Amino acid sequence: MKLKGLFSHLCVDDDETEEKTEDSDVSASSETERIIVVGYVLTSKKKKSFLQPNFIRLARIKGIDFVPIDPKIPISEQGQIDIILHKLATAEWSQAIQEYRNIHPEAIVVDPPDAIRHLYNRQSMLEVVGDLKLPESYGKICIPRQLVISEYLSSVPDEVKKAGLRYPLVAKPLVVDGSSKSHELFLAYDHVSLLELEAPMVLQEFVNHGGILFKVFIVGETTRVVKRSSLPNVTKSDISKISGVFRFPRISRAEASAADYSDLDPCVTELPARPLLEMVAREISRRLGLRLFNMDMIRQSGTKDVYYIIDINYFPGYGKLPEYEDIFTDFILGCQQNEALLPSLSAAVRCFSSLSSIALVAFSPSAFAALEFVALSWIWNW
Repeated sequence: MKLKGLFSHLCVDDDETEEKTEDSDVSASSETERIIVVGYVLTSKKKKSFLQPNFIRLARIKGIDFVPIDPKIPISEQGQIDIILHKLATAEWSQAIQEYRNIHPEAIVVDPPDAIRHLYNRQSMLEVVGDLKLPESYGKICIPRQLVISEYLSSVPDEVKKAGLRYPLVAKPLVVDGSSKSHELFLAYDHVSLLELEAPMVLQEFVNHGGILFKVFIVGETTRVVKRSSLPNVTKSDISKISGVFRFPRISRAEASAADYSDLDPCVTELPARPLLEMVAREISRRLGLRLFNMDMIRQSGTKDVYYIIDINYFPGYGKLPEYEDIFTDFILGCQQNEALLPSLSAAVRCFSSLSSIALVAFSPSAFAALEFVALSWIWNW
């Protein structure tokens, strides 16, 4: 009994194969010409930074069209949408997406509102990082010690002391709602300064990192990293001389050039190992169920490979990422291609299921194991 013949017999008749090949050629041709419609729900600020003219132009060349979605109107009344791109996580929007997918199950949502919601709270966003158990071949991944303050600030100094946190402390709003205020940071040097802050907030121990922050962008399976200027190191002398609280609208800035880093120690500016970044990105993506996010990562001063992830942002400013136009259009095309492959993969799995039932009878256990390995390799490389 030949394996090739067995596959042909189980999967499809010869006549059907020829017939379906002709059909698939026509289908493939029409699919190539078909426009992928990406519906988006973005703020005017995000739309301006993300949907730049060069990006729109390249997308159209690749057969991608972006159209706005009004979240107040049922999606089904706004035309056929292949991919939904958004930053919303409200219950009403989740319901709207579910209703649309009930009618169009083939529609792709990037990303699920429930998954996005994890990154709207600074306590839950870093919990997934703290739970990672990764090999340390290329570096160690940590999160800063932190304390969540929900309300009643007069007790904060005592809570900080009880938690054993060391000054200075970085204070961040607990909730990330997309506003500029939710990205404001404060550096508090003493107990008294904490009383000037507003709850709810997260207090994190400040980790010296040489004034360099690494922004790690994730787009599907693609990972890119860029350097940004950050807060300078704080010495023991600084702590003894400085008091009060200092406000920083943003911890990093995109305008830094290579010249800004020329006076710094190369060990400080050296990018983290790519295998480490890809491993961390893959694990966080898998655990959170997200495909579009970035991580703010710092390297602890005095070390070569001890890193801290201090923030995770959903659908960040990709417009500042070099070559984002190609990266993002390829991601969209990949989403659509993967969706198109699902029926074929499903058929392949059903075919293997039938094959395995017969093979259990026709082959010895060792022969079946070999057959199973070949078949699975074939399915997963479909």
